[in-house]
Amino acid sequence: MDNVGNSDFDSGQNQQGEQELATKMLQIQSKRFYLDVKQNRRGRFIKVAEISADGRRSQIFLALSTAADFRDHLSSFSDYYASLGPPNPESMPEDGKLKSEMMIKENRRYYLDLKENSRGRFLRVSCAQVSQTMVRGGPRSQIAIPAQGMIEFRDALTDLLDEFGTDDGGFKGELPEGRHMRVENKNFYFDIGQNNRGIYMRISEVLQVKSNFRTAITVPEKSWARFRDIFADYCDKMKDGNASASGGSSGDKDAVRDSTRDPVRDRPSSSGADGGPGTGSGPK
Repeated sequence: MDNVGNSDFDSGQNQQGEQELATKMLQIQSKRFYLDVKQNRRGRFIKVAEISADGRRSQIFLALSTAADFRDHLSSFSDYYASLGPPNPESMPEDGKLKSEMMIKENRRYYLDLKENSRGRFLRVSCAQVSQTMVRGGPRSQIAIPAQGMIEFRDALTDLLDEFGTDDGGFKGELPEGRHMRVENKNFYFDIGQNNRGIYMRISEVLQVKSNFRTAITVPEKSWARFRDIFADYCDKMKDGNASASGGSSGDKDAVRDSTRDPVRDRPSSSGADGGPGTGSGPK
């Protein structure tokens, strides 16, 4: 099944400016795996899709540098798997895990777990995004590779990396740290992240009620300047509006004072030191 947590990575063939550079298909037991090298304006990455016998689809995305780390882990997992004896239900770990590793790539964590259950041994690869508001990670996308196919999977990755290298392209600097601000009973979190589609800012609003209700928006880096300009324009308009309101209040007071004048007492003379007719400031 496609995990909704992949929305930031959604890199379908219809994405503007995206190219598919190479693809490999592996048949491992009853599953098919597609390894697609893709490229967009931010760089290159590998999409790994798993198609189960019943048609269910799962996928994860790997930057090329992450795919290189994964390839190396596959070698160590394969060596460990080869050292194991036949499955023994009586000695099976309670959680089914035989060996685990973790990879970190910017704000994403990849969990590698060699597991065993009644159907056999397999490597589960799951990916979770971590931010200020999701310390334990958000929804995970994952695939499961039968243990017998880890070597074949590693060799396919190696072929692709030999051809395309391990340079991700895109932004090379260090991303800014997240920021936080509190306004009344709300907390706002600003997290900068990067995925295969580029750099983005996730703005999360957390309302401090019993359920800690949270909503979030994601703003691509290319839109930050426009986003800032719109905010600045609204700030200027609100300042101008407040200034006009203050001026209008003063004018209203003058109008009130004018309405309380005695029209006879304040009527200007028709002649005199102040000038001729029509030169007075009072009502005509």
